[in-house]
Amino acid sequence: MRVLISVRIDEELRQRMRDTHINWSEYIREAIETKIREEMRRAADEMDRIAEATKGEWSGAAEIRKRRDAGAEES
Repeated sequence: MRVLISVRIDEELRQRMRDTHINWSEYIREAIETKIREEMRRAADEMDRIAEATKGEWSGAAEIRKRRDAGAEES
């Protein structure tokens, strides 16, 4: 299913768009898809960088246990 999005542009730009033979809907769709892929790749790279930087030094289970034990001592 497709949805409609709107973008406001000035009249001069709209006229210049009409003077070309570009399918603007397709162009914008592809630009959005490309940007999303780039952002997802950037986020994955950042996650990989963080995982590599903490490799072997951090354990989620150990951190949870430490916090639970600290909470039990306060009670």
